[in-house]
Amino acid sequence: MKVVLMGTPDFVVPIFDAIARRHDVLAVFTRAPKPVGRKHIVTKSPVHIWAQSRGLPVYHKPTEYNFKPGMVFVAAYGAILRDNVLNSGPCVNLHPSLLPRYRGPSPIRTAIKNGDTESGVCLMNMTDELDAGDILMCKKFDIDIDDTNETVEAKVSKIGADMILEYMAAPEKFPPVPQSGKIVYTAKTGVYDEIIDWKKSGMEIHNLVRAFGAGRTKINGIDVKILKTKMNGDRLEIITIQPAGKKPMDWKSFVNGLHGMEIRFGE
Repeated sequence: MKVVLMGTPDFVVPIFDAIARRHDVLAVFTRAPKPVGRKHIVTKSPVHIWAQSRGLPVYHKPTEYNFKPGMVFVAAYGAILRDNVLNSGPCVNLHPSLLPRYRGPSPIRTAIKNGDTESGVCLMNMTDELDAGDILMCKKFDIDIDDTNETVEAKVSKIGADMILEYMAAPEKFPPVPQSGKIVYTAKTGVYDEIIDWKKSGMEIHNLVRAFGAGRTKINGIDVKILKTKMNGDRLEIITIQPAGKKPMDWKSFVNGLHGMEIRFGE
């Protein structure tokens, strides 16, 4: 089948690679290179780098789209698609949640932060309304207590690749079904979402750290990022911490550096 692929982040690459090994990719659309990090180094998206490694043509603007594929496959592309794409052929979107719960840009992080123990991957027909298309396939998976955004993305990559190949092999076996249930939207996330509120429970803080990969706070007046935690019963344990301007270290080393001072969280 001739396909056009649209996506941007790391977890999409294994899915696209599975498709490209079996189908003819006409074009890859992804986010344009942008400055990253403190040095503002212009960086290509993971999907851009993958596409170039396979010698596939790369585009950045949906307005440049002018194809008639057997299918357009979209996963975490990050842009609204218009009629020139939606009317060009069957448009299928992969969304990492149990729709209609967690429509929008941050379904994985939202599920982890909320302490969900289950999520899923849905394939749906694309429409001009955000994540509102009819469902073609949906498969559930468990979110473990120590799963992070990275480990859940890995689950989505594996499940999503298997799903889309199964669907492409026989799309007639998967009739579209309208979404049903309570609609829940997610929002874009940023560094302010990583700030720890120490009035919350240990589990809520643990969920925040594993959702965002870091919880930002002050300890004894030092700006730190808490990088890894675990729960010991109802008790939160800090495993890895990174003081501002320093490399990550284990919690014991950080405490030793306080030289016996009383630990003050959030101050």
